[in-house]
Amino acid sequence: ENWLLINMEQKMNSIYTVMKRTTDIISGIIIGIVFIVLCPIVIPLIKLTGSGTVFFTQKRIATNGKEFVIYKYRTMSMGTKNDIWTSDDDPRITRFGKFLRKTRIDELPQFINLLTGDMSLVGPRPEQVGIVNTLKTEIPFYDTRHAIRPGITGWAQLHVYASTTAQTKKKLQYDLYYLKHRSLLFDLEIMF
Repeated sequence: ENWLLINMEQKMNSIYTVMKRTTDIISGIIIGIVFIVLCPIVIPLIKLTGSGTVFFTQKRIATNGKEFVIYKYRTMSMGTKNDIWTSDDDPRITRFGKFLRKTRIDELPQFINLLTGDMSLVGPRPEQVGIVNTLKTEIPFYDTRHAIRPGITGWAQLHVYASTTAQTKKKLQYDLYYLKHRSLLFDLEIMF
């Protein structure tokens, strides 16, 4: 526990925090422009490949356990239950949804989360409220990942796709490593 907490407070109060937020705002504006350009193509294709809403919203856990609403293009059939994990070959994913997920276009609406400050470009990926409540009781230090803003991408996302508690334990190791070693250079490495 002490290994993780050493220097955490110093990093949270450093120029890194200001630069990271500035990068998030600039990225949010750029992603928002891409979102606007692709909307006329993506929205009709989502409507053609399934009934229901174009956008998917869901409550997730952010910094210090605060709830927020995440925005994505809908990639699954309507009526999907919350608080269950999604796998790569999930039968609920639509054909066009597979393309959106593979190209990460489904993440574009999260420019809103970047601009509002609910998310950062890089950080631990936010998880569903019910899943977080379960994992906090099953995995020691799980809640520690909520010490910083969640990210659209992160160190753990490059290494583990978690759809079980065992995989989440492995993912948490990467999240904690990121918390301990985060810097602008590390963020750039993750983005590239």
